[in-house]
Amino acid sequence: MNQPTTPAALRAHLDTALSGAARAWLDQALAEAASPAGTGDEKNPPVWESRFAEAGRRTGQDHADATRVLLLHAARADTATLTRLYAQGTAAERRAVLHALPHLVPGPDALPLVDDALRTNDTRLVAAALGPYAASHLPDHSWRHAVLKCLFTGVPVDTVAGLRQRSHGDSELARMLGDFAEERTAAGRPVPEDLHRVLALTAPAPHAPGGTEAKES
Repeated sequence: MNQPTTPAALRAHLDTALSGAARAWLDQALAEAASPAGTGDEKNPPVWESRFAEAGRRTGQDHADATRVLLLHAARADTATLTRLYAQGTAAERRAVLHALPHLVPGPDALPLVDDALRTNDTRLVAAALGPYAASHLPDHSWRHAVLKCLFTGVPVDTVAGLRQRSHGDSELARMLGDFAEERTAAGRPVPEDLHRVLALTAPAPHAPGGTEAKES
């Protein structure tokens, strides 16, 4: 989602980008989602979930992710609701659920959704899975394999939230990257340029005399 990521910034962006009719639809949909009557269950889903599904038609495919994230936020969707919408949704709807996780799930309870997305070959879904929620909660082993999947499938590593912080000094990730590069070279296949970028990030900071880390200039 190459747009602002906080709910307030998303709303400001949509208020500028949408036509009058689309803004009116969004206002109504968000009011339905925020209403105490907006709760429901699997057999009787609330009205706003229908709006979630039709967002692409109402606000345009370029703005559907942002619209859906706002609906989820307005509804204060819990992990059970997010899991149901993800399981029943299209790839586009699943992306929106993944984008919304940092705003709605404070702990690791939604990691099964991230894991599921990372098992797919849908590169947009993989990129959405590796946002701030995964940066905060995905275990090291799974996160390293996710970075390698990006390199293997061509997902730009710039989409991986927290890449610099989590790669720093990670000798196991460095080993895995080296093995991957050797396998590609042996098979006569090019090594992705992004691999060298990530590998450079895994290097520990140099130490200054006296045992303290050297500061970057």
